[in-house]
Amino acid sequence: MNPTTIAIIVIVAIVILIALYVMKTYNALVRSRNSVEESFSTMDVYLKKRWDLIPNVVATVKGYAKHEAETLEKVIAARNGNYQGMSDEEKIEANKELSRGIANINVVVERYPDLKANENFMNLNNQLQKTEEDIANARKYYNAIVKKYNNLVEVFPSGIVANMFHFKRKQMFLVDDAAERQAVKVEF
Repeated sequence: MNPTTIAIIVIVAIVILIALYVMKTYNALVRSRNSVEESFSTMDVYLKKRWDLIPNVVATVKGYAKHEAETLEKVIAARNGNYQGMSDEEKIEANKELSRGIANINVVVERYPDLKANENFMNLNNQLQKTEEDIANARKYYNAIVKKYNNLVEVFPSGIVANMFHFKRKQMFLVDDAAERQAVKVEF
């Protein structure tokens, strides 16, 4: 074999290896993006359930705590909007605000022992607590999947392929507020 033939074979082999790498990396990015979407959809079921539970909890609390209307109105304001029409990022932000509102409702509830003993409220509160636990678990899973995806999008050399095919970093569902991380203080 002459040197030109060997050079052509080497170049063709390198091009084939690069093409295989790009194809393998592209498929890994697609699988990872699909996992992110699936994990968000799972979490979204719980977020929607909480979204729908809030008006019932607020209505029950309103009956006992008429002069706490401002706190309850803030929760309703955080909940307002067309949940189905929101983007994933808007849902994450709306639910962060809703979480802060739920913490405020819990402060109000502590002031009314009769409310805590009300069977309807206890049932709604138990459903809400279970939903919050489900959201926390789904959020952990979602964030783990997003981390894997973001790593694929950002590290070298898969980041080059991700950039070529316009794969973008995904937002994690994080607690963003230092106040949210602290325990709620109840003062009587």
